[in-house]
Amino acid sequence: MHYSKVCLHTFGYELPPRVLTSDMIEERLSPLYERLKLPAGRLELMSGIRERRLWKPGTRPSQGAALAGQAVLDKSNLAPASIECLIFTSVSRDMMEPATASFVHNQLGLSEDCLLFDLSNACLGFLDGMVMLANMIELGQVQNGLVVAGETAEELVESTIQTLLDDENLTRKKIKPAFASLTIGSGAVALYMCNLLPDMNKPRLIRGAWKANTKHSDLCQGAQSGTKTTLMNTNSEELLLRGVETAHSTWQDFTSTSGWSASDIDRFFCHQVGTAHARLLFDTLGINLAKNFETLQMLGNVGSVSAPITMAMAIEQECFCPGEKAAILGIGSGINCLMLGVHW
Repeated sequence: MHYSKVCLHTFGYELPPRVLTSDMIEERLSPLYERLKLPAGRLELMSGIRERRLWKPGTRPSQGAALAGQAVLDKSNLAPASIECLIFTSVSRDMMEPATASFVHNQLGLSEDCLLFDLSNACLGFLDGMVMLANMIELGQVQNGLVVAGETAEELVESTIQTLLDDENLTRKKIKPAFASLTIGSGAVALYMCNLLPDMNKPRLIRGAWKANTKHSDLCQGAQSGTKTTLMNTNSEELLLRGVETAHSTWQDFTSTSGWSASDIDRFFCHQVGTAHARLLFDTLGINLAKNFETLQMLGNVGSVSAPITMAMAIEQECFCPGEKAAILGIGSGINCLMLGVHW
């Protein structure tokens, strides 16, 4: 997969106003910790996550996504009527029907001629949205578009805490599948992509590679049919191993093109799960961990928002600059892996 016409023009993002620290979660879980004799600080120590963000109660995924989309419009001085395509890509959705993209479209005041749809693929949704929009731009079907995501972790985090407190039969072993849910945070990100023009000094999408390893689709499952609350069941240890295994296979394809070896790439932006995951991933791929730009400590795992918001913050902080190459490494439950190459 190669591109020659696709510009990653402008990122925008929105951080929710509420901060929930790992210490605060453990304070609420103190009865469970005392009963199972779990040491305080365990959550941050195991995940590397100090805090995560949450929206105000009642905030919908479309509202977060629209805030990020509006930030892009304001930052780039774009008229809403000029947007030709809108893709909503979050794990979180307002409802089953209609498409959450329709609510974002309305809130942003986009044109009736704007193509819009939802695209869902767990934590890879935003990266897949970039690929779909890039394909349309490369083929000349549209000149530009917005990819947006708004993740809402509030119900999942609250449901997990309450379930852990209510079940007096839990053991240390039994709480493991729920642990990953306590690393999740909320947030929103948007990206305006367009046809590359000669005078644009902007990052360009160059190439990508992907792999599927769906025999392990049972390792992370959420909101299963028949449940009344939002809960996830995650085999974190096995998911880590199989995810990195799939990433290694994808990396072989990604680096097969000249100019895209580990030494050629200046910055990496990853879907962020935890510090142990990052260490194993970079060690397995033979990449210098110092090249990884992280937001994990302050944002947690923000689902589909994680990798793109990390890249957006790196650009904002001038940690990814003109003349440099970057790779976006995404691993999602399923298991799926997608890697994108960007050259500024």
